[in-house]
Amino acid sequence: MKVYSGSEIRNVVLVGHNDTGKTMLVSQLLFTAGATTRLGRIEDGTTTTDFDPDEIERKHSISSAVAFAEWKDTKVNLLDTPGFGIFQMEAKTAIRVADAAALVVSGVTGVEVNTEKMWKFADEFGLPRLIIVNKMDRERASSSRTLESLQKKFGKNVVPIQLPIGEEKDFSGVIDLVAMKAYSYASDASGKFETVDIPEKMKASATEWREKLIEKVAEGDDTLMEKFFEQGGLSQEELMEGLQREVAHNQIFPVLFASASHNIGAQPILDNFVALFPAADTSKTVEGLDPKGQPITFDRRAEAFPAALVFKTFSDPFSGRVSLFRVYSGTFKSDTTYWNTTRDHEERVGKLQVLQGKQQVPVSELKAGDIGAVAKLKDVRTGDTLATREHSIVIKHLDYPEAAIAFAVEAKARGDEDKLSSAIARVIEEDPTIKFQRDEQTKEFLISGQGQLHVEIVVAKLKKKYGVDVILHPPKVPYRETITKSSDAHGRHKKQSGGHGQFADCKITMEPLPRGGDFEFVDEIFGGSIPRQYIPAVEKGIQEARVKGFLAGYPVVDFRVRLKDGQYHDVDSSEMAFKIAGSLAFQQGMEQGKPTLLEPIMHVNISAPAEYIGDLMGDLNSRRGRVEGVDAEEDMQTVHARVPMSEMLTYGSTLRSITQGRGSFHMEYSHYEEVPRNLQEKIITEAKKKKEEQQQAAAH
Repeated sequence: MKVYSGSEIRNVVLVGHNDTGKTMLVSQLLFTAGATTRLGRIEDGTTTTDFDPDEIERKHSISSAVAFAEWKDTKVNLLDTPGFGIFQMEAKTAIRVADAAALVVSGVTGVEVNTEKMWKFADEFGLPRLIIVNKMDRERASSSRTLESLQKKFGKNVVPIQLPIGEEKDFSGVIDLVAMKAYSYASDASGKFETVDIPEKMKASATEWREKLIEKVAEGDDTLMEKFFEQGGLSQEELMEGLQREVAHNQIFPVLFASASHNIGAQPILDNFVALFPAADTSKTVEGLDPKGQPITFDRRAEAFPAALVFKTFSDPFSGRVSLFRVYSGTFKSDTTYWNTTRDHEERVGKLQVLQGKQQVPVSELKAGDIGAVAKLKDVRTGDTLATREHSIVIKHLDYPEAAIAFAVEAKARGDEDKLSSAIARVIEEDPTIKFQRDEQTKEFLISGQGQLHVEIVVAKLKKKYGVDVILHPPKVPYRETITKSSDAHGRHKKQSGGHGQFADCKITMEPLPRGGDFEFVDEIFGGSIPRQYIPAVEKGIQEARVKGFLAGYPVVDFRVRLKDGQYHDVDSSEMAFKIAGSLAFQQGMEQGKPTLLEPIMHVNISAPAEYIGDLMGDLNSRRGRVEGVDAEEDMQTVHARVPMSEMLTYGSTLRSITQGRGSFHMEYSHYEEVPRNLQEKIITEAKKKKEEQQQAAAH
């Protein structure tokens, strides 16, 4: 395969809401460019970029994928991304390494919530973009309604450079407003088309829209503006040059029309990718960090030192772990040693490849600007930089968001715990937004993700890909116990059983501490009523007892113990005896200290369109939540609230239901508060019942 230079490469990410047809569109573009021999279909799992078994089964993308089309002596790298909100970091990662974005919207539904999110991500990275209105063949498709939706949301810089010929079942082609030509497509989805005259009934409309386009292009350049006034218009060449410049500066966002399933409109899309989008070497410098973590810029040219960012990892059943990377400077060569500057070690890079979905095409080298892959790297993870030891720069990747929801997970088969840990570690390599940890209090293993569906997909992957069957439970709420008043307590342990006996006596005072105070132990023994060597044993006895709890088996926190007095016996006292005496004193102190249950309160941020905020706030009130404020940003609003964790365990499905999938939320631990008395009885009763069941099971 030809080695392309940066000037011959376009890196285009396709983004948008779910079910707008991005994957099908990629399949159409690849078929049109001759990269595939058939037009892949979502329905039968034959698209190039949805190759994961879960994607084929669910009929939608769950991770980003790379393919390429060779078109007019240019290599167009296509990054296909999922449109569901829970997978938005997959899309953001692809946006991070692209040079331009194609925003795909449905001609039926127009702008949707994740359309807006992807637009903001493209803004964040300053990507030039165009908009493809797909599904123009569907019932209720409307170019005028969709264009109105786009301009209302993204402004008047959204300008069509095409018009559709017909809509719904009559959609048969497009009119090119730059060349003022019409393209009529065959009805058999072959993609064959012929250049025809603009239909008579559309000539006036096409002329009107072309004049609007020329005015918009001329606005950005004084020379063109003068020509526009002198000549009353612009030539096709002048219009195209001005359009290129305005797209590059994010002053115009061109709109094109297509039907991926009927294979209409692919050639103009590829033409405009090549003509309007910047080459991979347009920007001459790259931003990074030096070995001391200080910001630097370095040369992007193929002649500079090699530097590449690993932006994605996935497991292939034949090749093992595959690392996808973008070359930012220099030239990467097969079978060469590079330096992992993120982890500071040498890495042997084997055969380089470019990806056509899951198909791996070997190449000898990749120049600055290109996207490639390599299998079986020893210790390279997503976000790592590969460069040289002499130029130990780091290309900054992304910060991944905190998980939104957690589930307790256990292996279904006994003895599969180790297998589960290693399988989840491999899943996390592919998807860094997944978290896996052990809760020290509840002793549960927790798997966390961006939503319930996200975690369920991971569970399915564990079974299908790694042969580990697991059970999911809602996580246990890590309640705590504490005292609400000071109490004096006495612990006395005395036992005689032939030979040496056991004797220890201690007197303590227990006092509440402010929230977050955990536990303090104060030694106030004077005069040797308890020998120094036994005092740590008293503390240890209290520590062990407090972990087991008093009311419902939850750890006791936020209290201070003052060891005031005690007695000992020269022969019968021991560390064990004082440990037992300490635990007995603790039990008595809890009884007299008006014990209570504490629950974790979460700081919750919920973002949703303004029309749903009233319903969301009503729901939060029913969950014992306290709304602390609402921030408004255009028609999206964010509610800030404090809500008990126990009320948020199944919130994801409720939010989806209330907002029709347009809302998102994030929560993190805030503090502990006392559980209302009416709920304490229920929690304590359930805890005692569970303890009895466990004791009965152990007895059998």
